[in-house]
Amino acid sequence: MNTREQQLQAIDRLLTIMDELREQCPWDKKQTLQTLRHLTIEETYELGDAILDNDLEEVKKELGDLLLHIVFYAKIGSETNDFDIADVANGICEKLINRHPHIYGDINVENEEDVKRNWENLKLKEGKKSVLQGVPNSLPALVKANRIQDKVAGVGFDWEQPEQVFQKVEEELAELQEELTNNNQDKIEAEFGDVLFSMVNYARFLKINPENALERTNKKFIGRFQYLEKKAKENGKALQDMTLKEMDIFWEEAKKIGSSN
Repeated sequence: MNTREQQLQAIDRLLTIMDELREQCPWDKKQTLQTLRHLTIEETYELGDAILDNDLEEVKKELGDLLLHIVFYAKIGSETNDFDIADVANGICEKLINRHPHIYGDINVENEEDVKRNWENLKLKEGKKSVLQGVPNSLPALVKANRIQDKVAGVGFDWEQPEQVFQKVEEELAELQEELTNNNQDKIEAEFGDVLFSMVNYARFLKINPENALERTNKKFIGRFQYLEKKAKENGKALQDMTLKEMDIFWEEAKKIGSSN
């Protein structure tokens, strides 16, 4: 691995390249915080995919893309004298020091849960009016639900046992079933949302990330369906002309092939 000096040299090299691109490249000259935003979101999702695939070479590449974006934003900030990369780095350093009094202060903690509770309480002391203030509005709903529940649990608003949470799941399912009987579409949607929210909460108690779990299922489904498409083509058939019974034969084959998943 590279030494600390080599790591710092690499960062300096990237900063120099960014200066040159911002000055000389027509595309880089035109970029703003706003035009880069959607690209950064895409890069973050690509990093997430690489992590789920455990493709470390791809993780390295995607981290580089994200690092470029951070340097790019800092460069734009420096041009308006609002902030530069040093301000960004020092800002997160100060936050980490302030948020870890059990490392840099005299606070004692017993476990990870103590750390999380301290973290949320410190943020409130720093001026945040709500524990939920730091949850981005633009987060996908599943991720947002997980973050909301994680944050409120950090200040003690939580169930005590997993069994209680599963009972809540069953309760919400019963309420959904009741609205299905009443055939009120708006209330059905509301109750379905409650079911999903309670399932996300249950996942947290099982120490499962619901986003990762659902994406794992997505990938599994895609793999099986593409196998079905492949076998249908090999047999000279189009899916739309096959019966469900015929398709199910190939589907079961795909399940056996990927039974380890």
